[in-house]
Amino acid sequence: MSQDREVFELTIAVEPPDIDLMGHVNNVVYLRWVQEAATAHWTAGATPEDQARVLWVVVRHEIDYLRPARLGDTIAARTWVGPASRIRFERHVELLRASDRAVLARARSLWCPIDSQTMKPVAVSQEVRARFSIAE
Repeated sequence: MSQDREVFELTIAVEPPDIDLMGHVNNVVYLRWVQEAATAHWTAGATPEDQARVLWVVVRHEIDYLRPARLGDTIAARTWVGPASRIRFERHVELLRASDRAVLARARSLWCPIDSQTMKPVAVSQEVRARFSIAE
């Protein structure tokens, strides 16, 4: 984890629809939580102007599933942004069981900023880069 950027944390409750036939959280739900953590971090840290101007799309996800989550668990989704190029931001997410802080999954995603009007890749402002990423 980068020591230069703060870690954002989102609390998530495991709900009955999250559970699969094996009695634990379905792998697709972990991926949804990765996206929810990223979105919440952006919403909490970006200005309303930047939120209106910039949208984000994922170009790659890598996820390691380490332990199952179960109904009744509370999840702590921790996220931070690592290196960024002009149009590619590396985001990390750890999903932990809140009760014992056991790491359930780790994800690394590459996100591309998109202009909300043109829907084309766009470079973000220096302020956004300084707030969310480290130099590549």
